[in-house]
Amino acid sequence: MMRKAIISDVKAIHALLQLYGKRGELLPRPLTRIYDHLRDFTVFADDASGKLTGCCALQFCWEDLAEIRSLAVHPDFTGQGIGTLLLEDAVTEATRYQIRRLFTLTYRPGFFEQFGFHRVDRSELPLKIWGDCLLCVKFPDCDEIAMMKAL
Repeated sequence: MMRKAIISDVKAIHALLQLYGKRGELLPRPLTRIYDHLRDFTVFADDASGKLTGCCALQFCWEDLAEIRSLAVHPDFTGQGIGTLLLEDAVTEATRYQIRRLFTLTYRPGFFEQFGFHRVDRSELPLKIWGDCLLCVKFPDCDEIAMMKAL
């Protein structure tokens, strides 16, 4: 079941992002940032147990630009199309808001390429987005791949 995130999802979103953050596969987000940006998140919950199995955030950056952030699926549920559903939902939402360009920073470019994202130089992204990078343990030596999709 896919739905917009609610307050009771925050700790599960945080735990999922921490899991991948510890692996160095995405930027973990502090609990306070998840509360601040909760309306950006869509979650996928297992129908049987109600357990949160995936999440994805769509964050608006500018009048025509938004970022796909924090796309994660619990390792026990990968390969079931949950990531695809979450990404497709974010693209649909961005289109509804008349966003013309979506970007992401990722270690899994192959996944995003399936959906029409292409690699871009990070210098093509607005400086505004780098504020979160200050929280990253890899800053300033970012090794994530910047990708963009025109809508």
